[in-house]
Amino acid sequence: MTELSNNVTEELYLPREVRVAQLENTIQTLRIAEEIATKGYLISSSELADLMDINASAVTSRGDHWSWRNWVVSRVRREGNQILWQLEKVD
Repeated sequence: MTELSNNVTEELYLPREVRVAQLENTIQTLRIAEEIATKGYLISSSELADLMDINASAVTSRGDHWSWRNWVVSRVRREGNQILWQLEKVD
């Protein structure tokens, strides 16, 4: 069995309340991303990694322009030692 199928199997056995709480967290994450995109906020690599729930190095290793869920993520500029990113909603 692959790691992905193990994770899916484990999720099937989680209590409904836990699965619903995870879905609520996902919706909150998507709302935050929507606000960032709509208001044109720039966010750092570490902030974007927190939003995506991945390691910050995984953000920067993806390149300057890539997709995540309903957004295109673009590297906008560097300020000091921080890379700033912009989210643009894809319809």
